[in-house]
Amino acid sequence: MSQNVFPLITTSLTAGGMALLLAAGAEDIATRLVSNRLSLALALCGVGLRWREGALWIAVLAALAVFLAGAFCWRRGWLGGGDVKLLGAAALFVPPARIPALLLATSLAGGALALLYLALAALPPAAPARGKGPLPARLLRIERWRIRRHGPLPYASAIAAGAVFTLFR
Repeated sequence: MSQNVFPLITTSLTAGGMALLLAAGAEDIATRLVSNRLSLALALCGVGLRWREGALWIAVLAALAVFLAGAFCWRRGWLGGGDVKLLGAAALFVPPARIPALLLATSLAGGALALLYLALAALPPAAPARGKGPLPARLLRIERWRIRRHGPLPYASAIAAGAVFTLFR
């Protein structure tokens, strides 16, 4: 009986972690902040998954290395603090052997995000219609407003995309 429960737990932790990643990406797009609760919950999902695999300590050490590298990037002003915590939690969530793939996929998603924002910056200013129109049009106006003010990229969305891609690859 207990053997039948473990696949359900693994599936639940994986699905929950992916939902947390998507929530963090969406929250970063909306507010340019990533909740510590989301990162902590993702890390706990990762702990459960890695404990189930018997690779908890190597995963914790690898995630710590990713977190420290991210902290270096934060110190240099290249990443936000919430992004660093989310990246460390994502490194704990994916299997340790897949962390290089996570970092590569996140970098590629971040590059695509930067190209998208460069393209949006080249568009002419939109007419200010506050609170009117469909949601995608309003989001586009808000993002273009942030771009004109040289706001940060929502890099948690790139981290989420990289982690989800890594899990399905």
